Amino acid sequence: MQNAMYSALFGALTNEHRMNSIANNLANVNTTGYKRDMLAFRDTFALYAHDQIMEPIPNLRHDPLFPEAQHMARPRMAVEITDFQQAGLKISGSPFDVAISGPGFFQVETPDGPLLTRNGHFRLTAEGTLITEQGYPVLGEGGQIMVPGGVRNFTIAEDGRIFADNELAGQIALVGVTDETGLEKLGHNLFRPRDGSGAEITETPPGSFLAQGYLETANVDAVYEMVNMIEAQRQFEAYAKIMQTSQTIDSEVSQKVGRGR
Repeated sequence: MQNAMYSALFGALTNEHRMNSIANNLANVNTTGYKRDMLAFRDTFALYAHDQIMEPIPNLRHDPLFPEAQHMARPRMAVEITDFQQAGLKISGSPFDVAISGPGFFQVETPDGPLLTRNGHFRLTAEGTLITEQGYPVLGEGGQIMVPGGVRNFTIAEDGRIFADNELAGQIALVGVTDETGLEKLGHNLFRPRDGSGAEITETPPGSFLAQGYLETANVDAVYEMVNMIEAQRQFEAYAKIMQTSQTIDSEVSQKVGRGR
């Protein structure tokens, strides 16, 4: 089998991963606080054993080696990261909605422990607990945030302090991360530091503030993602054509080898 078959196969599989990532970004273009995924690709190289021999040893290099020493490029997906670039803010009109302007995350309490999110679409339970869309309590400076019942005036200051009828009811904990590339996605716009990444949760990042009545949109450019989708689709078709051509050549060689002339 020709090396072109392997190279085309690896290229097609890589573009399949790329297409899945693009489709996921497009599916979340209207998801509050969603952060898009990005992929990076590199060429890997298959080496023969004699490619590692670089010394001019006479008994090995006297005659040309067969096959000739060569590196075969095979593109593969190398890095998948999340783009935490700030997205635009939109007015929601709800006093319980809050958006982060600048770096930072909210902390929420889940069965898997405290997790991070940029989605500030919150609501109050009948008991007065501030929770997320999934029902996870939002964490404040001293734990869960409890608001007295029958509140008429609910205000969230830029530093996260919550006032219920002009009385301080708690403060939303806004935290930072030493290395955002060390975060992993867990679904529902939740993140946590990846094991072994070295990312650690820190205090509130400087320059960040909260905007009540706003929500952060997804940082996905639909036009940009559609262009990438078309490009990935065409690359996949090109690799598929290479595999078909390689198979045709191999079939012809198999039929003609040994045939009398």
